Amino acid sequence: MKNYITKIVMIAILITTIISCKVSKDIETPKDAFPENFRNASVSKDTTSIADLEWKNFFTEKDIIQLIDSAVTRNNDLQIATKNIEIAQYKFTQSKWGNVPQLNLNVSASTSNPSDNSFTGKNLGQALGQNHIDDYSAGATLSWEADIWGKIKNQKKGAFAGYLQSEEVKKALQTTIVANVSKGYYNLLMLDAQLEIAKQNYKLNDSTTNIIKLKYDAGQVTSLAIQQSEAQKLVSAQLIPQLEQNIAIQENALSVLTGSFPNSKTRTTRLSALEVKNNNAIGIPSSLVSRRPDVKSAELALKVANANVGITKADLYPALKITAQGGVNSFETSNWFNIPASLFGTVAGGLTQPLLNNKKVRTQYNIAVAEREKAVLSFRQSVLVAVSEVSDALVKVEKLQQQESFLKERVKTLQQAIKNANLLFKNGMAEYLEVLSAQANLLQSELELANIKREQLTANTELYRALGGGWR
Repeated sequence: MKNYITKIVMIAILITTIISCKVSKDIETPKDAFPENFRNASVSKDTTSIADLEWKNFFTEKDIIQLIDSAVTRNNDLQIATKNIEIAQYKFTQSKWGNVPQLNLNVSASTSNPSDNSFTGKNLGQALGQNHIDDYSAGATLSWEADIWGKIKNQKKGAFAGYLQSEEVKKALQTTIVANVSKGYYNLLMLDAQLEIAKQNYKLNDSTTNIIKLKYDAGQVTSLAIQQSEAQKLVSAQLIPQLEQNIAIQENALSVLTGSFPNSKTRTTRLSALEVKNNNAIGIPSSLVSRRPDVKSAELALKVANANVGITKADLYPALKITAQGGVNSFETSNWFNIPASLFGTVAGGLTQPLLNNKKVRTQYNIAVAEREKAVLSFRQSVLVAVSEVSDALVKVEKLQQQESFLKERVKTLQQAIKNANLLFKNGMAEYLEVLSAQANLLQSELELANIKREQLTANTELYRALGGGWR
C-alpha cells in the first residue's frame, strides 16, 4: 500500500511539473484609460497632491476635526464596512487551506436484520448462528486535489483581491463621509451668517418703516408707502424662522453622520473668518489609482474577474484527486480494536474529466470571461468619473473666486447706496421705492455672498475628495 501511495504522489508531482503553465492569461488594467492631464489644470508632471494629506492636516478648523473624528469612529455605515473587511479576511484565510488535504474522522455502528427467506438471511444463520449483522467502524478519510491548472491558486488570488477590495470600499466611504461632514459644517456656518444678515436687514427695514410713518404723518407720503415698507420688512421676518429651521435640519444631518442622536453643534468660528485655501497640488491623472479608493476598487475587481476566469477555465480540464481511507472494522464490539486483525485501508487516485456537464462548465467559463470584460469597462468608467470630478472641482474653485470678487463689489456698492438713499429720502430728494429697492437688493446680495463663500469652501473639499483625500 505504501508503494502504491508513493506512485500516485509521484505521478501527481510529475503532472504538476509538466503542466505548470497558466491555463488563462490575466488582463491588466488598460494604460490608455487615463488622460495626460486634468482639464482646467496647467500641464505638470508633479505627482504631489493634496490628497496625500491626512484629513486632520487638510482641515484646520477645530470644530470640523472634532466632527470628522466622531464620524470616523462612530458612523454606522463605516462600522458595517469594517465588518465586511473582517468577513473578507476570513474568506481569504480560508482560501489559504485550499492545498491542504482534507482529513475527516468518523466512527459508526450499524445493525441489519435481513429476511429469513432471503439468501443473506439463510446464509447468515448457517454461518454465524444469528439473524442479524452488526458492523462497527472507526477510521479516517483523507482526500487531496492536485492544483495542476492553478485553480486553487486563483481561488487564493480572488479571495485576496476581494479582501483588498473590501478595504477600498471602506476607504471610499470614509472619503465621502469626511467630505459630507465638512460640507455640512460649512453649510451650517453659511446659514448662521444668513440668519444674522436677515436679522440686520429686518432692523434696517424697521427703521425705514418708522421714517416713512413720520413722513406719512407729515403728509409727505401716502399709506401705500407704509404698506410696501411693511411688506418688505416681512420678507426679512419670514427668512428668520426659515433659516432657523434649516439650521436645525443641518445639525440633525451632521448628528446622523457622526453616529449620534440629533443635537446642536458647536461653532467657535464664523463664515467670514474662514480662509479659502489655494490648493494647486493635484498630481497627475494616473496617480488616481493609488489615491482614489473607488478607482483602486475597480482595479481589484478586475483581478477578482481574472481569478474567476482562471478557476472556470481549470474546471474544463481533468482534475487529479487522491483519496485514502483507513481504520478498524469488526462485526463484534469485543474485536473492534483488535490490532492488526481489525485494520483496513483503501487508497485511490484518478483523473476526472467533465463530459456530460462540459457544456455547463464551458458556459460558466464564458460568463466569467464576459464578467472580466465588464470589469475592464467598469474600471474605465471609474477613471472617467474620477477625472471628471477633479475637473469639475478645479473649474469651480477658479470661477467661484472670480464670482466672489464681483459680488463683493456689488455688496459694497449697495451698502453705499443704502446710506445715500436713506439720506436723500430723509431730505425729500429720493422716493421711498428707491430706498426699499436698495434694501431688497442688499439683502439678496449679502445672502448670495454668504452662499458663494460656502460654495468656495465646498469646492475645495470636493477637490480634496475627488483626488482621493480623506481616508488617510
